[in-house]
Amino acid sequence: MAREGGILAILMLLLLCFETTQSTTYIVGGDEGWSPIVSMEAWSLQYKFFAGDILVFNYDEQLYNVILVDQNGHDTCTISGNSQSFHSGHDEIPLSFGANYFIDSNPEDCQNGMKLSINATARPTPPTAAVKTQRLV
Repeated sequence: MAREGGILAILMLLLLCFETTQSTTYIVGGDEGWSPIVSMEAWSLQYKFFAGDILVFNYDEQLYNVILVDQNGHDTCTISGNSQSFHSGHDEIPLSFGANYFIDSNPEDCQNGMKLSINATARPTPPTAAVKTQRLV
């Protein structure tokens, strides 16, 4: 019986040592959503983003969309053949490691702030805990 209790204690300790890495979900633009009335670049400065985190773009699909572009597309508010288009009004887009660039396809809206650049870094690894075990006899 004591041996079973010791094994159970070790198993519980091991479970406590493992921290799951979960992505964080962010609502782009907060309560206002993906909209020209929000400074998207200013909104993004309040967070630290990691690869695998999810951005949720909420917007009126009759007026706006989200285009995943390269840096040139972001800087010039232009769409290239490699761009990826989202238009559901509720798009959930996971961040890739490194630079991620988003714009609205309307150049005027894009130039007025409906563009976003995020550098997603690697998620830090949780510290490992040393587990001291003893032989149970």
